[in-house]
Amino acid sequence: MKNLLSIESLSRENIEAILDLAAKIKTMRGCLDTHPLQHKCWALIFTKSSTRTRVSFEVGIRELGGDVLFLNANDIQLGRGEPIKDTARVLGRMIHGAVIRTYAQKDVEEFAKYSGLPTINALTDEEHPCQILADLQTIREKLGKIEGKVVTFIGDGACNVPASWMWAAARLDFHLRIAAPKAFQPDEALLARLHTRNITITDDLERAADGADVLYTDVWVSMGKEDEAAYRMAQLGNYQINAGLVARARPGALVMHCLPAYRGKEITEEVLEAHAGTIFAQAENRLHAQKAILSLLARH
Repeated sequence: MKNLLSIESLSRENIEAILDLAAKIKTMRGCLDTHPLQHKCWALIFTKSSTRTRVSFEVGIRELGGDVLFLNANDIQLGRGEPIKDTARVLGRMIHGAVIRTYAQKDVEEFAKYSGLPTINALTDEEHPCQILADLQTIREKLGKIEGKVVTFIGDGACNVPASWMWAAARLDFHLRIAAPKAFQPDEALLARLHTRNITITDDLERAADGADVLYTDVWVSMGKEDEAAYRMAQLGNYQINAGLVARARPGALVMHCLPAYRGKEITEEVLEAHAGTIFAQAENRLHAQKAILSLLARH
């Protein structure tokens, strides 16, 4: 594994290797005697703002012995129109790896191609692979395994988080339900590429929640979609995780949210606080899952 560009690009074996190492790294935090990024400098190139992603990668790189350089795309020549391939060719001669959080998936892929560096997708409009790997780690910790489980995603089913969940379902043995109004359901072209029967798409929220092992949601208005806020609120207003919906899931079901959360919209205050242990474990596991990814990439 030279890069982490998407869940789509990972095999089942890749995912399991990341999760196994993430669990070990979490247990051994502060006690590891190896520093795979020692004497290496990684760049964080962010076009989109972040809390969890930036902090978890900066801390993770440093804990693995590396140095980190944060580059806001607006502060470098990318923000003035330099082609991504030219920036990649320059940085490829100076740094040892890159973590990129931006809009277009093709930009991350082009950077990896022209830089020759290990490259990690820290979020694009198409996928959010690091988030889903941390989520899978959390489910492993809380439920023992994901095989045979039912994960129900609620809300905007046409954005990057459910897309990565769909690829995870295509690689692993669990069932994914996506409950979303028809205007916010996954693109048919993506569904055609998945080649799996593990995914159900519906606008019936209650049916999607029935017997689920995991209820999962995300913000209704993603970055870059602010102009659509009123429309999205109107369309997605009923797709909320609340106490009534949790009651329809399997007893002991996990409630998950990749944060930031907007209480009273996609999730109620009551439910979020009742399941804060799981939700903030997800946030913590970004650190451990990403350290596993960095460690594996450092081997190549």
